[in-house]
Amino acid sequence: MNIQSKTSRILVTGADGFIGSHLTEELVRQGHTVRAFVLYNSFNSWGWLDQCAPDVKDKIEVFSGDIRDPHGVKMAMTDCDVVLHLAALIAIPYSYHSPDTYVDTNIKGTLNVLQAARELGVKRVVHTSTSEVYGTARFVPITEEHPLQGQSPYSATKIAADQLAYSFYASFGLPVVIARPFNTYGPRQSARAVIPTIITQIAKGQRQIKLGAVSPTRDFNFVQDTVAGFIAILNSDQGLGEVVNLGSNFEISIGETARLIAEVMNAEIEILTDEARLRPENSEVERLWAGNAKAKALFGWQPEYGGREGFKRGLAETAVWFTKPDNLRAYKTDIYNL
Repeated sequence: MNIQSKTSRILVTGADGFIGSHLTEELVRQGHTVRAFVLYNSFNSWGWLDQCAPDVKDKIEVFSGDIRDPHGVKMAMTDCDVVLHLAALIAIPYSYHSPDTYVDTNIKGTLNVLQAARELGVKRVVHTSTSEVYGTARFVPITEEHPLQGQSPYSATKIAADQLAYSFYASFGLPVVIARPFNTYGPRQSARAVIPTIITQIAKGQRQIKLGAVSPTRDFNFVQDTVAGFIAILNSDQGLGEVVNLGSNFEISIGETARLIAEVMNAEIEILTDEARLRPENSEVERLWAGNAKAKALFGWQPEYGGREGFKRGLAETAVWFTKPDNLRAYKTDIYNL
């Protein structure tokens, strides 16, 4: 099944979030019919979809609901051919605080999506995983065969959700692909993530930048590359029952990332350790570095913002967005965002 026909209706859960909003916009711009599942709230906010360009917003069918509600999920999925499941609670520090909500949202929410997709005969389900399920790398680059290690309540619930998704493929033949993005960054990302934390502090004139641990390494993926990875998976018949990394195959420490951002933003900075931002010792993921050969082999996907120069280019584009006054105003740099 190939969605290039433009006749398919695509449901995107978590469409109001960082990656989900970018993905929804790109699908609409490519001519697809998109139903955007957003979290119901009394403000009638569609999250980041509220910031879409008018030519995109007018073409999105918005469904307000809650991924934890099986009835609403099935209603949203009715008449859809494809489901891109991105809805999740993702903040690691908040998972220490409220793990029960992560079980309800990430595990039971995924079960609701899988059950509805099975009952409705959906043709393709792309379930979103995370590189955090690998924990600290035991070998690099990390391939899809790397052991899974639940070093935080968040990653534990994502491991469970991934296994549920695979079980529905193995048990019922549900056409599931598990996309495993590494650390995605870009415009609209929450300040609970490290790159927006650094950029927004610098943009608001701070030169003593508060961070947690700076020695861990990450494989950062620009949001346009992550979106392109999801669309490459949709545009292929390959990969059913498979886990596929979406990463840049470039490793860099948090400290070096901060220095690179300062260079891009022409700022001299001093990094201060904020104890509140440190993870518990055994919960910190010390090293992530993606092997992305499988994504290229199966789907022809590779990052456009790969390597140090690609990362620097992505950081520059991200900084431009964050430093616009209307965007920067939405970020609170004087507090630690869980």
